[in-house]
Amino acid sequence: MLDGTSETQFEESTAVSEATGAEALTVEQAIANLSHPDTSLRYYAAWWLGKFRVSDPAAVDALIAALRDESDRTELGGYPLRRNAARALGKLGDCRAVPGLMECLGCEDFYVRESAAQSLGMLGDASCVPALLGLLAGGVAAAIKVPGRPHLAQPYEAILEALGALGAVEAVEVIRPFVEHPLQRVQYSAVRALYQLTEDAAYGDRLVAALQSDDINLRRVALSDLGAVGYLPAAEAIATAATENSFKLFSLKGLLERAMRQSPHSLSADAVKVMTLMDEML
Repeated sequence: MLDGTSETQFEESTAVSEATGAEALTVEQAIANLSHPDTSLRYYAAWWLGKFRVSDPAAVDALIAALRDESDRTELGGYPLRRNAARALGKLGDCRAVPGLMECLGCEDFYVRESAAQSLGMLGDASCVPALLGLLAGGVAAAIKVPGRPHLAQPYEAILEALGALGAVEAVEVIRPFVEHPLQRVQYSAVRALYQLTEDAAYGDRLVAALQSDDINLRRVALSDLGAVGYLPAAEAIATAATENSFKLFSLKGLLERAMRQSPHSLSADAVKVMTLMDEML
């Protein structure tokens, strides 16, 4: 029997295996396969549409319908197709998916809720902010691990990051206590969101300090968060962090994109600095 974490890892590895071994799909085949009797074909079709960012309206409609699928269930009651459909819809950029994804925030499957929160953050429609805030009810005191499961009561990392990405300034006081959550990954998500919502350098500096963690996985998380918020003062700390260059380059890419947005018509000193650091790693 698979636990929740193993389930999601198994699903992703299965999808990749099928992707490398299966015949190439057409958009029409992928859409048709979303209603195929074979659940593995449905799952792969949802993955494929998201992977290749197929923005065909018919594909979006079929993925939205898949958010209510009842037939693809795991032994523990999870909904693999719903999870993959939710992930895919975030990549397709069509806000028609927002109502269905909001409905998924109430699903009994933790990983459906997590995927839905992530995708809502990607779609940028702030109408979902009250629903996301509802999942933070009870605050840090309620953000505890579910007995017998490998996860917390809610997908707090995804929720906090979505609120930050959506610019939900009304959520600042709700988010702030999560900076003291017992799990560092949740702390980092809260800090990331608070930097996005307040632009207070103290939050960016806290993510920079996280690059000194003894845990390489937490250092990687901090790199991802710094890249996501584009915290330019972190450039040198990112370049010298004790992690793989691939993670550092991805983080620096986020900083470069931020610098380019701030000065779209000229190459700023910040942009030149980041580009130089990236060149030195290549």
